[in-house]
Amino acid sequence: MTSHSRKALKNPGRRQFLKLSAGSTLAAAATATAGVSVSTSASAAISGRTNRPAALPSAKGPRCVVVGGGASGATLAKYLKKENPKFDVVMVEPNATYMSCFLSNLWLDDLINLETLQHSFCDAAKAHGYAWLQGKLIDLDRQAKRAYTSEGYIDYHYIVLAPGIDYNYASIGIKDPEMEIACAQSFPAGFKPGSEHLSLKAKLANFETGIFLTTVPTGNYRCLPAPYERVCMIASYFKKNKVKGKVVLLDPGEKPFAPKAPGFLAAFKELYKDIIEYHPSTMVKSVDPIKKTITTDFDTIKFADAAIYPRVRAAKLIEDLGLHNPKSPQMEADIDVYKYFAKGDKTCYVTGDCRPMPFSKSGNTANSEAHYVAKVIAAQEAGKDIDWVSPQTICYSMVNGTPEEAIVVKAKYDKKTFGFTDVQLDNKRSAALGKACHEWGAGLYRDML
Repeated sequence: MTSHSRKALKNPGRRQFLKLSAGSTLAAAATATAGVSVSTSASAAISGRTNRPAALPSAKGPRCVVVGGGASGATLAKYLKKENPKFDVVMVEPNATYMSCFLSNLWLDDLINLETLQHSFCDAAKAHGYAWLQGKLIDLDRQAKRAYTSEGYIDYHYIVLAPGIDYNYASIGIKDPEMEIACAQSFPAGFKPGSEHLSLKAKLANFETGIFLTTVPTGNYRCLPAPYERVCMIASYFKKNKVKGKVVLLDPGEKPFAPKAPGFLAAFKELYKDIIEYHPSTMVKSVDPIKKTITTDFDTIKFADAAIYPRVRAAKLIEDLGLHNPKSPQMEADIDVYKYFAKGDKTCYVTGDCRPMPFSKSGNTANSEAHYVAKVIAAQEAGKDIDWVSPQTICYSMVNGTPEEAIVVKAKYDKKTFGFTDVQLDNKRSAALGKACHEWGAGLYRDML
């Protein structure tokens, strides 16, 4: 065992990781989306548990079902109840615990422990007066306003779908199911909380030498600055633990995420010039997870280990339910872009990573957006209308682990173009911003859960 591996095993965060990995892995496995038939009436194939009422108390008011317990869904469940205390809110989420993507890169460098990222759905539901049903949506009859879940059906007045993302492995040249499974399990992207993050953490603890390869996807992917923050945190971990390896980042863009590009490039050059190899304007053409090679439009690279991030798409559930826009390259929902309801149906809403607007697919943006959508639904129930409110994106990126230093961007969105507006930016890394990064994350947890 190398010295850095021994040190990682002695670290409290590493012990917590080992202790909790089994449970989190099982929970994450439950999130696999079952086949969903598109229907306007209940499918004849639905039987057994799914065709019985879910074990829930009788609704005491207009029932709002929220599908998904991520940053968008958890915030909506809480704030629907706050906006209208008469709402009977049920959140349907298969995972046993909440685990966040935001702040997770800090865990890779042992700047926080695993418990910081994990939170109880039980406690959140109890604290905010809604019910949590641990299950997954199987089918949706929008005409009858009935949601079929793995734990039985739920009749609703309103339903909000916030099921997150899936990956499009064809975008990086992987079309064979066997190779897709091999890549997903051996080199997970680390942008679906749970097993992927646990796997990535273990990879760093066991890495000894060679190339650790990471990629940036095309399109609007989950958390635009995160791949660049991640390589900084991995490089910081290598530096502290004297790991003799290189961190290679392949980026289809000409530079890192635009507003923060100067801050990330400065960190690459000034802090990690002997560790990070940044390859801009580089498209991934194919991946061989068996041979551990990745082919770009310039070269073929052999790597020792990797976290390979394909292009993202809206969760397949959205397509399976017929709620997607077939013209969307990321199969995102076909909704009213200002009020979030499915076209022609003001009882069904889609939020978070599945919306088509080009807002950042980040935890803070989803949280901010959910506050507004809760108001939209409360206004709809009251027979009123409200003006559009822009989501807000506040994103801290930790770029140094010792000392802890971060950069930050804050922005809203233009109503016509949905591009950034009112941008506030600080690309000069500092300890003050590093401290603010932790406080920002803690504030998000408090507001969501």
